[in-house]
Amino acid sequence: MVAAAAVLAGCGSSSKHEASPPYRHFHSRPDLKPAVLQGTRRVGATAPGYLFLAPKKNVAQTGPLIADDDGEVVWFHPVKPGAADFRVQRYRGRPVLTWWQGVSTKGVGRGKYEIFDSSYRRIAEVHAGHGLAGDEHEFLITPRGTALVTVYQKVPQDLSAVGGPGNGFVLDGIVHEVDVATGRVLFEWHSLGNVALTESYLTKMPKDASTPYDYFHVNSIEPGPNDTLIVSARHTHAVYEISKRTGRIVWRLGGKRSDFRMGPGTRVAWQHDARLHPDGTLTIFDDGAAPAVEKHSRAIVLRLDTHRMTARLVRAYVHPDGLLASSQGNMQVLRNGHVLVGWGSEPYVTEFSRAGKVVFDMRFNRGADSYRAYRFPWVGHPADRPALAVKRGKGDDVTAYASWNGATQVRRWALLAGPDDAHLRRIAVALRNGFETAIDAHTKAPRLAVEALDAGGHVLGTSPSR
Repeated sequence: MVAAAAVLAGCGSSSKHEASPPYRHFHSRPDLKPAVLQGTRRVGATAPGYLFLAPKKNVAQTGPLIADDDGEVVWFHPVKPGAADFRVQRYRGRPVLTWWQGVSTKGVGRGKYEIFDSSYRRIAEVHAGHGLAGDEHEFLITPRGTALVTVYQKVPQDLSAVGGPGNGFVLDGIVHEVDVATGRVLFEWHSLGNVALTESYLTKMPKDASTPYDYFHVNSIEPGPNDTLIVSARHTHAVYEISKRTGRIVWRLGGKRSDFRMGPGTRVAWQHDARLHPDGTLTIFDDGAAPAVEKHSRAIVLRLDTHRMTARLVRAYVHPDGLLASSQGNMQVLRNGHVLVGWGSEPYVTEFSRAGKVVFDMRFNRGADSYRAYRFPWVGHPADRPALAVKRGKGDDVTAYASWNGATQVRRWALLAGPDDAHLRRIAVALRNGFETAIDAHTKAPRLAVEALDAGGHVLGTSPSR
C-alpha cells in the first residue's frame, strides 16, 4: 500500500531560548525554509493562478515565493539580504519572474532587479542608471523592453520651509526608465524641482541632521496615456501624471494641490500602488497610516474625468478584520474581475469577487510582511532535477520523500528501486501531495530514485538515486 503524506510545518529554537520564525520543513530540501501560509477563509472559486509574494521580517529565510491556494509551496528561492515586489511579467514576448533584491533600511532600498525565465534561470539583471542604487518600490517592464524603476538619492537641502535645519538633507524621489538589454537610461525625473517640500504631509523631522528628510517617497510608476507616467508618492498623499516629453506634471490627484475635485471617499493617505486601467479607472491601495488617519486600509477604484477634472469613488475593498496597514500594500485587478489585495505590513492576502465579497483570505507568519502580493498563471520547468530523501525503517519498510522546486506539471511520483542505477524499476506510484510527497513502500533494494510524471504519465524528470 502506497501512502502520500504532507510535510508538517516546523520551527527550530534559538540560542536565546526564543522561538525562531516558523517555517516549512522538507526532508528532500532541508535547505529551504519558507514562511508558513495558512488559508483562513475560502469561499467560492478563486481566479486561476498561483500566489506570488516575498515574505520578510519574521521569517527564517527571505526570498521569492510561489504558493497555491492551500498554502503549499510551488517554488521558493532564498536570497540574501532580501527581496520584494515578486511577480510575473513579460519580457521579449515571454512570461518571466521578476523581483527587487537588496538591502532595505526604513523603507528605502539599495539593490538590483532580477529577471528569471520559466526554468528559474537568470536571464537579465537590471540596475538603476548613473551609478545610483535601485530602490525596492517599483520594477515594471514595459512592452518595449524597458524597465521603470524607483531611486532615492540623498542630497543637501535647506529644510527651513518645513521646520527643518537650513543645512539639512532630503531624499530626492527619482524615476528611471532603463533599457533592459543595455542598461541605458532613457528617461529620468526628479521630485525636487517639480514638487515642493511644503506639499509633504510628513511633519516629523529626523533627529539627526545628517539623516535625510523623506518628503516625497515615490512608490509606484505606471505608464500613462500620451507618453506620460503615473507616479504615486506616499508622503504627499498624491498621484501625479508626468509628461515624458517635458518632465512637467500634467496633473495632481489628491494631496495639498489637487487638480481634481475630489468626490466623497476619494482622498487617500500614505497610499501605494496607483495603477491606471484600460477602462480609465485608477486603482490605489490606500494605507490610511502611518500615522493613522483612517480606521482601516482600503483598496479603491476611482473614476477620473480629466475633462471636468473630477474624481469619483467607484468601489472600496476592506478586509473583514479591518486591517490597518502602516506601510506597503497593493491591489491587483484579475482577468475575471476579481481583485487581489496584499495588505503590506499586515501578513494577509485577500481575493474579492466582482461584487466585493471575500472568496479567499490567507495569512502568513505573524510579524512578517510582504511588500506586495499577486496572483498569476505560471508554468515552471526547472532546469535542475527532482530531489529525493529516503528514510529506512525496520525490515524492508522505506519512506521516500520526493519534491521538485518550481515544477508545476507534476501530477504523480513513481518510486524506483534496484541493486544499482542501471537496474532500477518502478515499485510504487503516488499522487503528488503538495511540495513534498511521501511514498511508503517495502523494499530492501540498496538504490532508490523517483520519477516526476505529468497528467499523461510522461516522465518529466528523474532524481539522482540514493
